[in-house]
Amino acid sequence: MLVLLVVGSGLTGCVQKPENVEPVQSFDVERYLGQWYEIARLDHSFERGLSHVTATYSWRDDGGVKVINRGYDAEEGAWQEAEGKAYFVEDPEQGYLKVSFFGPFYGGYIVFKLDDDYQYAYVSGPDTDYLWLLARTPQVSDARIEDFKQRAEALGFDLKDLIMVDQSDPRP
Repeated sequence: MLVLLVVGSGLTGCVQKPENVEPVQSFDVERYLGQWYEIARLDHSFERGLSHVTATYSWRDDGGVKVINRGYDAEEGAWQEAEGKAYFVEDPEQGYLKVSFFGPFYGGYIVFKLDDDYQYAYVSGPDTDYLWLLARTPQVSDARIEDFKQRAEALGFDLKDLIMVDQSDPRP
């Protein structure tokens, strides 16, 4: 599998939140829908070697959220894509969802920081092994990256395996 198997791999049914990580309140899923660029992530085998990674969110017919994760594998010279589904765990005005890319197995997806304009999001999985910085644009300021790192470290994330995702143009 590939691209952001968003906590699916090895996390069967794991929808808890990391200690000290609280989802944003007043979350508006309608504003969250659309395409996001992956700016940074903790390293995991299911995304290893992928560049130009995006996550696109849209409504599902059953009221859930469709998730399309896409990234370029330079070693294979091909795009890889995975489709998943997400549902709110508690209140739909809370950035706390469960995501599945295969079968009945779900992993936590916690938006723990989001700007008022929905231009960037800090996202965690069910524990501190999963972390992403997402943005509406393929590049963000150094100040945004530094804020992300400081916030993540303060919450207990180990950033030694943090990957800065290649979003340079032209795309492959």
